[in-house]
Formats: sequence, C-alpha cells, structure tokens
Amino acid sequence: MTKQTSGVASAGPNRRRDGEPLGANSEIGRKLKQYYDELVSDEVPDRFAQLLSQLEQAEPEQQKD
Repeated sequence: MTKQTSGVASAGPNRRRDGEPLGANSEIGRKLKQYYDELVSDEVPDRFAQLLSQLEQAEPEQQKD
C-alpha cells in the first residue's frame, strides 16, 4: 500500500497551499495590524493633551523641591 500526499503536506505542517504560513491566523494578524495602525494614527484628544501639558509643567517644579 502506498501513501499519497497532497501539496499541503509537502509544504510543512503549518503551511497552506497558498503559501500563508499560519492560515487563518494570518488574516487575524492582518486585521490586528490594521486596527493598531488606525489607533496609532488617531489624534490625541484635547483633554488628554492638556493633562499631559500640565504634568510636564509640574515635573520641573517637583524636581526643584
């Protein structure tokens, strides 16, 4: 009896025929990267920027004490 193998088996245990090393996980990774890129490109809310500015001004005063 001979064992037949498909193209998937010869590509390795974690590879699909289309060359994606992680299969469905590759799509999840792409979606996460897209979501992260959108978050990074968002502007800082005005209130948060004001709080950061106040913190930066308070730090030199604390270092003098």
